[in-house]
Amino acid sequence: MSSSVTHATGSKSLDTAWVRQQFPSLQTQVNGQPAAFLDGPAGTQVPQQVIDAIMNYLLHDNANTCGAFATSRRNDAMICGARQAMADFFNCAPDEVSFGQNMTTITFALARAIGRELDAGDEIVVTTLDHDANVAPWRALEEKGVHVRQVDIRESDCTLDMDDLKRKLNKKTKLVAVGYASNAVGAINPVAEITKLAHSVGALIFVDAVHYAPHGAIDVQALDCDFLACSPYKFFGPHMGALYGKHELLMRFAPYKVRPAPDALPDRWETGTQVQELIAGIAAAVEYLATLGKRHDPAAQDRRSALLAAYRVTHQHEMTLLAKLLQGLQQIDGLRIFGITDPAKFDQRCSTVSIRLDNHTPTDTATFLGERGIFTWDGNFYALNLTERLGVQATGGLLRIGLVHYNTAEEVDRLLTALREFTRA
Repeated sequence: MSSSVTHATGSKSLDTAWVRQQFPSLQTQVNGQPAAFLDGPAGTQVPQQVIDAIMNYLLHDNANTCGAFATSRRNDAMICGARQAMADFFNCAPDEVSFGQNMTTITFALARAIGRELDAGDEIVVTTLDHDANVAPWRALEEKGVHVRQVDIRESDCTLDMDDLKRKLNKKTKLVAVGYASNAVGAINPVAEITKLAHSVGALIFVDAVHYAPHGAIDVQALDCDFLACSPYKFFGPHMGALYGKHELLMRFAPYKVRPAPDALPDRWETGTQVQELIAGIAAAVEYLATLGKRHDPAAQDRRSALLAAYRVTHQHEMTLLAKLLQGLQQIDGLRIFGITDPAKFDQRCSTVSIRLDNHTPTDTATFLGERGIFTWDGNFYALNLTERLGVQATGGLLRIGLVHYNTAEEVDRLLTALREFTRA
């Protein structure tokens, strides 16, 4: 297993040996072979400290909120700490962070609230590149006469057609819903530019950052986005969702909630009792990334600086693996790669790759790999508009390979060897 040397002033490359020691599930074996978890886009594995945080909550802090007794008070303090951790993650104020069941549920709730202020003839812009969780909630508003316009892609590299986006923006546009990165083909959208375009016509912007969050640091202040949602289980945490919203907008829109629920932030957007043990896990996931950052850059003392340091070193590692993967895939006959393959444009993509093999369905390919302990995903990954646009939905969609920072060059080699074997079978 490859690893880096950690220097006193911070390492230049990722200490993969240390990273992998943090994730107990990476010891899994399938048919006598170590599991290669290349399924990160559907949900990453979690480090031991996340597991410990959830268990510790259930052992010592398990109570509802706002009680006049010890476990409830510890629970309140834990939630407050987790909110601050996500505020550091987003680079925002703690009361601009809300927790929810998942990004999909959060987006439906937000869409309903925003929809209260929309009239027939108002327009919302979505994209062909997005997960349906950032399309269906907005299309649901068509019931009240809202028009939804969908931005196309450039099929040659599966990136967003920015010219088409500009054509679809006008004075009737009330909101633009866009993904930070595609969960199917890895394309990273120019979110800051899209935000400026949306604001120029008086529209709000909602960013689905679920797929971007494991691969790059998020700065809602620099982006100037109005709303942004992500799912911690995609960045080494438990299955929940988190929402950022500008303070004034979270107060402006009226969420659907029960009467006793507070009207103050952030509680007004958190309907009912949350899955509090998982909120403890969210805080631990952020802290894991911060610990990784401090390990590789001891000068990063505060949590935000440590998170930025973590993403610098993990991004470098993922791009190295991506270059190796794409070079190998391009040498396999009958294999088509969907998305950016030019290394000069790697700043426009993350380390998620989708492919198809001639004369083989994605399911058959994934099954062959899975039997050899190599975990990949097949299908549409809920990016249904994209697989339909690419003409692959009717024949099984795509095979998706997702690299995150706990993956290794050896796992990429195993995958390439297995794919070559499969094409010869």
